[in-house]
Parts: sequence; C-alpha cells; structure tokens
Amino acid sequence: MELHILEHSLKVASIAKEGIQVCTHGLIKLAFLPSKTRCKFFSLTETPEDYTIIVDEDGFKELPESEYLSVADATWLALNVVSGGGSATSSQPIGVTKIAKSVIAPLADHNISVFMLSTYQTDFILVRERDLPMVMHTLSSEFTLLRVVNGETVAANCSGVTNGFVKPKLVPRPIIHPLSSPSNMFCVTSLDPDTLPSVATLLMDVMFYSGGGKQPEASSEDSGHIRFFSFSLIEGYISLVMDEQTTRRFPNNVLFTSASGELWKMVRIGGQPLGFDECGIVAQISEPLATADIPAYYISTFKFDHALVPEENIQSVIGALRTNESTGP
Repeated sequence: MELHILEHSLKVASIAKEGIQVCTHGLIKLAFLPSKTRCKFFSLTETPEDYTIIVDEDGFKELPESEYLSVADATWLALNVVSGGGSATSSQPIGVTKIAKSVIAPLADHNISVFMLSTYQTDFILVRERDLPMVMHTLSSEFTLLRVVNGETVAANCSGVTNGFVKPKLVPRPIIHPLSSPSNMFCVTSLDPDTLPSVATLLMDVMFYSGGGKQPEASSEDSGHIRFFSFSLIEGYISLVMDEQTTRRFPNNVLFTSASGELWKMVRIGGQPLGFDECGIVAQISEPLATADIPAYYISTFKFDHALVPEENIQSVIGALRTNESTGP
C-alpha cells in the first residue's frame, strides 16, 4: 500500500460558540465559494463545546484575528493511505480500523501524536510537520511513501531519523479517558459539488443556527442527544457527518447514501479537553475495533475525539472498549 503525504500545510483551530458570527463570512466563503479562494483543504466540525476548523494556509487567511479563535501551535500535514494507487480522495475508503495496526499503532508506539479526520471518501491522519521525518522512518517498512508536490505524486526520501522511543511490544494500551455514547444516530454522507448551491441556505442554517428549534426530535428532555455536525471540502470532495434528524431536512436524492442506508452511533472520548500532546488516544480506540473487525470513522476535534461505529455494533463496541479501560492506580 501507499502512504501519500499531501502538500497542504494545515492549521487546527477552535472557534468559540459565542464568537462564531465573527468568522461566519470567512467560513461561508471557504465552504460555498471555493473558487473565490485558493483553499484546497477545509473542514468545519461543530460539537457542544465549540467549532473545530482544519484549514490550509490559504484558507486560514480568510479568517479574521479574533479573541474567539484559538489556534493549535503547530503546522500539520495530512497523510492518506491509498490501496492500489490512485488519487487520495477518489480511492475506496479504508476506515480507521483498517489502518489501526499499520499506521495508528506504530505512530503511537513511537510517541507521535496524531489528529484524525475521517470523511465519506477517505481517512486523513494529521501529524505535526516537525514529526514528519520520524513518521516516515516509522512507516517506511510497511508503505511506499509518496509526497504530493504541485499536484504530482513523487517518491518521498526517508531520512532514517528516530526519536529513540519505542513502546515495548505486547504491552496493553489501556483506555484512560472516559467514554460516552450519545443517543443520536448519525449519517456519513456526501453530495455532488454541483448541487451545493441548491442546498447552501439549508447548510448555512445547519452550520450556524443550530439553536433555532428546527429539530423537535432533539428536545431538551433528551439529555443524551448532542449537537455534532461536520462539513469537509477537500480537493473538491464534500463530506458531511450529521445526525439522522438533520439528514431529513435535505431534499430527496441530494445526499449520497450507502445501499444499506447505514446509520452510525458515536463513542465520544474525553472527560476534560484532551489537548494535542498526548499520544495513543486514537490507537486506544481503533486497535480493539480492528481486532473485532468493526469499521469506524474517527474525527478528532479541538477538545474531544469521536468514533462512529455501525449502529448494530454499538453495544459490543462499548463492551470491548470498557474491557480495555484503565482501572487507575
């Protein structure tokens, strides 16, 4: 298999809920008017806490400086596993559990922190730019390493750098953060970019006016229901993650769906904000799922992580992850 190192230099940032109006103009431009910017990588995810954005340097210029905007202090690069060659965003999705043992676990073993973004099309593994030599050294034995330069894929030179950190083999990787599973069921979908203008007003309402009382099913008494919505526009491909109620607001035949109409349940990771320096969080979740051969999407946000698993697997997933939970000192 090939590991593509994409050419985008990315910023990861948080926009406070109370300050979203300050950034709305730039976000609308990035999401709905891509021809007016040079941005090629943009993702916006709303959680109950905040909005997380992942955006390339050209896209970041569209956002104003603001006290409501917090930026992680690193430049990130996106990695993408491609099976059998081809474009990173047109290949068949592999799923985070399919790369758990080949990518996620080795990086955790070498103390390299990752930030995950699963989309309808594929999975992006974000690593700090300064960690790239170590990432390449760690994964070079398993993958053909390729870099995307000016849109062309070329062989990547591995410098053989090591940080000297290797986790002893066969040591369990306990889950150390609290887990929860909201009551919502989610859809992972996409739409043709040509149809985006026809649903732009609806999407803007979903993105920025979620408190408008449009979803009676998500009433206040449903304490297990959380707000989660993710929109990505990456190299021309759109990905959407939203709950089932929100999906119903879209016209028929606009959203892509699988033949089975599959719904996904969420496992939310973290009690307190996770930060960016801890290694192995994604591995703690994805390895047990890979062992059980359960597919999953995984979306990291500025404060918490989120795994999406098939609805019918949620109880076995929670059971498997609870078995791996750390019992503390």
